[in-house]
Amino acid sequence: MTLTIYNTLTRRKEPFETLQSGKVRMYCCGVTVYDYCHLGHARSYIAWDLVRRYLVWRGYEVYYVQNFTDIDDKILNRARQDGSSMEAVSERFIQAYFEDMDRLNIRRADAYPRATHTLDGIKRLIFDLEKKGYAYAAGGDVYFAVRRFADYGKLSGRKLEDLQAGASGRVTAIDPEAVKKHDPFDFALWKAAKSGEPAWDSDWGQGRPGWHIECSAMVRDCLGEQIDIHVGGADLVFPHHENEIAQSEAVTGQRLARYWMHNGMVNVGGEKMSKSLGNFTTIRDLLDHSLPCLDGQSLDPMALRLFVLQAQYRKPIDFTDAAIASAQNSWHTLKEGLLFGHEHGTQWGWNPASANGSAHVLDRSDPAVQRFTEAMDDDFNSSGGLAVLFELAKDLRRAGNLITHQGDRDLDAETLYQQWHTLVSLAQVLGLEAQPQAPAEAEVDSAAIEALIQQRQAARQTKNFAESDRIRDQLKAQGIALIDQPGGVTTWYQE
Repeated sequence: MTLTIYNTLTRRKEPFETLQSGKVRMYCCGVTVYDYCHLGHARSYIAWDLVRRYLVWRGYEVYYVQNFTDIDDKILNRARQDGSSMEAVSERFIQAYFEDMDRLNIRRADAYPRATHTLDGIKRLIFDLEKKGYAYAAGGDVYFAVRRFADYGKLSGRKLEDLQAGASGRVTAIDPEAVKKHDPFDFALWKAAKSGEPAWDSDWGQGRPGWHIECSAMVRDCLGEQIDIHVGGADLVFPHHENEIAQSEAVTGQRLARYWMHNGMVNVGGEKMSKSLGNFTTIRDLLDHSLPCLDGQSLDPMALRLFVLQAQYRKPIDFTDAAIASAQNSWHTLKEGLLFGHEHGTQWGWNPASANGSAHVLDRSDPAVQRFTEAMDDDFNSSGGLAVLFELAKDLRRAGNLITHQGDRDLDAETLYQQWHTLVSLAQVLGLEAQPQAPAEAEVDSAAIEALIQQRQAARQTKNFAESDRIRDQLKAQGIALIDQPGGVTTWYQE
């Protein structure tokens, strides 16, 4: 089987081939840190965490870089509102980012460069562009001369002629710096200092970098002039990634990234979820507050991850109460399968820890593993991969019900272990993990339960059914379910 990836640049699926055998250099456009992350951010970073995890599972050595934009007008506006500073706002929301992503089981990147830490690289790249004739200084600003780069528009498919015809003068109307530009479509690489804003020294005077140049410089500093995969949201294709390509390739003369990948948006009422539209829901609001659609419960972080993974990464997803409730229910099914070994395996002498982190010893010839691989090799089709997981989880749930109600008669422990091991290993590839109940919380007083069962049996024998029902309800309130079996035998299990 061959891994294929949809390449935004070529608009088709292509076999995955790395620049260096067995190694992947991957860059992700990160957040501008001025507020808490919303569900749209979760969708993006879960998608790229999935891609990274699967590449590692396939045997690649992945070096993954994700930036933080910590110089931006939005950050400065937030600092003014809060009576704070750009640095304080950035630090606060960088920490909040890590807290939110850790809850969603998103692995930390290998490096998190920041714009403020890459100023030398940014200025060096601007200098190189100016020297090659792609950039020009004007009144303390520096601009990229878009028409000098012949391939401009190759990622988005947009042509400057069409953009100019559609602009009808509006570009000048909304751009106060238009008088400095040689062309309305030129964009800022360096912005002259403004009163009351942070600024840094440069050959063009005091100022700060433009947004687009930051990522080009961070890719160059952290990963080199060419990388394997560049990822981000579909809303970044134009102008951000288009400008990145222009800036980087104008200097190096080489293709910046072999594969450009973009995730679909989260929609609310038919519109993209975004802070600018005010229709966003933060990750922490979803996870920390009771939701009416969940009967007052909060959303499990793994259910949120599952909600995102149910759609292939390039497709839009609709955020609705019904979709969230369905994801929570689906997670309960999958969680039951993932915890099968913890709840039932001890009777066969299983070591539950043996299934964790052991994907490298997985039987790749197993039909379930092959179906999972086939789905994921098709441009990381997580919905197809999840279908395999649910098949395994439902089989294990049926086995668990048989064990609970009838004992382990006619069950093949070796087959069950293989199914459970496969489920846990493949779920880890998707970042879906279930934690067993802590021993201190799971402990029950077995002797006390047995004593109550005996009291209930005595009540039933004397036809005191009210007392019998009271004891059953008392145990149920403690999370203990009773099963009355033929022959007057009653067994129990902890729900």
